[in-house]
Amino acid sequence: MLEDDINGISHLIKKELSSSDKILKPDFNQKTGRELLVFYLQSKFKQVLAYDAKAEEPIFIDVRYDFIQKFSRRLIQNPAKRIMIGITGESASGKSTICKEIQNVITKFNMPVTILTTDNYFNDISELIKEYGTFDNLRDNGYDVDSPNSFQLDVLKEDLDKISNGEDIYSPEYLLNGTGVSVPKAKFVPSNKIIVVEGMASMFGENKDIFDIKVYVETDIELRKQRFLTRAYTERNQDLENAKKHWEYILGAGEKYVKPYRNDADIIINGDTNLAYFSQILEYIHTITNNFT
Repeated sequence: MLEDDINGISHLIKKELSSSDKILKPDFNQKTGRELLVFYLQSKFKQVLAYDAKAEEPIFIDVRYDFIQKFSRRLIQNPAKRIMIGITGESASGKSTICKEIQNVITKFNMPVTILTTDNYFNDISELIKEYGTFDNLRDNGYDVDSPNSFQLDVLKEDLDKISNGEDIYSPEYLLNGTGVSVPKAKFVPSNKIIVVEGMASMFGENKDIFDIKVYVETDIELRKQRFLTRAYTERNQDLENAKKHWEYILGAGEKYVKPYRNDADIIINGDTNLAYFSQILEYIHTITNNFT
């Protein structure tokens, strides 16, 4: 049962914290120290995967065969660079919900993590919306809102380059009020040790190459449809007919523009995961990566 999985992870956390079998915190400035840390983390991450594989509702659907080795080399060879994590998936797959849960854990443990959403990099289409009257009319007349061409990918790449090298940035802010307005350099984004970038545009173009960890969120199509229609009605004030029409659009756009990046993912996770269990997994990962003598 799911409750057993949650309790099981809670037990592992307590066991880890109370264990006397801990390693001395390595000197990360020395290559040998980083190599020791990497070996330790590899074994612990494999434990997480093994435990999750037995869960009633596993989080990890698939993990790329060479991911652990590839990421380990990166930590050893370039320890100063920010750890860049890209999260993508089709609309209503659960990307934002998962990132909110990550944010909750970040707040709880005061971890040095930044979350950046690529939805703020939509092009400013305010003049087009004025011309066509509404966003729905603009879409119905052929505007492909989820196309890579509909994002400020050059600005996103510049911002990702800066933040990955330790420079704070100001990202655009796309207003979700139907006006299509994008305000340049509106949101302060600090460059913390770990940068999580979520949204379909995170993998577009050359941007995918900057990430140390590429995550794809996958969710059952009927659940995605239910989530999308509910969100359209309750949060975006769309009538049901327009919401259904837009769902048909994003279904095709997701297949065309987002789903191909599933093949590039290091980790594929379940977008319908139980958030309490997901939170416990995150807490366990935090514990094993910070529990030294």
